[in-house]
Amino acid sequence: MISNERKKYLKKRKKEKILILFFQILILFLFIIIWELLSRFKIIDTFLLSSPSNILKTIIKLYKSNNLFSHIFKTLDEIIISFVLGNIIGFIISSILWFNKKLSLILDPYLTIINSLPKVAFGPLIIILVGANTNSIIIMSLLISSIVSILNMNTFFKNTDKNIIKIIKTMGGNKYDIFFRVVVPSNLNYILDSFKVNISMCFVGVIMGEFLVSKEGIGYLINYGSQIFNMNLVLTGIILLVLLTIILYLIINLIIKKIKRY
Repeated sequence: MISNERKKYLKKRKKEKILILFFQILILFLFIIIWELLSRFKIIDTFLLSSPSNILKTIIKLYKSNNLFSHIFKTLDEIIISFVLGNIIGFIISSILWFNKKLSLILDPYLTIINSLPKVAFGPLIIILVGANTNSIIIMSLLISSIVSILNMNTFFKNTDKNIIKIIKTMGGNKYDIFFRVVVPSNLNYILDSFKVNISMCFVGVIMGEFLVSKEGIGYLINYGSQIFNMNLVLTGIILLVLLTIILYLIINLIIKKIKRY
């Protein structure tokens, strides 16, 4: 039975969420309207900054030429593959480092160095080794997402409550018991939340890879548009990228919330 105070609190929270969402949407619409008006009255140069109406025309043109969804799905496939593989690699390597403390200490500075390096520098090497294809894009994305995943999960595992670990040890539990019954369950929420960061890292890696080698995808649209000085195409690619980011983030957030309920 929910008390009246609790009901009032929940009702207030719901109103606050609706109000925040309203202003978020309002800001977006105002931005689009002001952008369009500035372009219509020639206050801004549409050759450089385009306009919402020109971007919409470009999207319609891509749709009519059957190129819109092929570019979107190409990038989406690469992101999903990179996201799944990156998290699996991150979990496996972080688990190995937790079980082997000496190995963790040895590799720790190298992981930090690799994470700090600009991954685009590895682009030419990846292309030479793997070829100018989708595999190169996925490897580029994995270089970014998996390292971040390893560092995050390794930190979560290291910071597990030492008192709980001691209790399991006193009860005769071995390392496997500690890891699978304490370390993973107690950090599950953190691991799930880190997926939100990982998806953004996958976007960065995939788009970076598409800039280098792809002949299809949203990154290719942006890169090709910049080469022919077609800012409508460049900004269309950016808008598509933003929309895809929002959609994937909301999907992952929804999945995470459902998993946490169980």
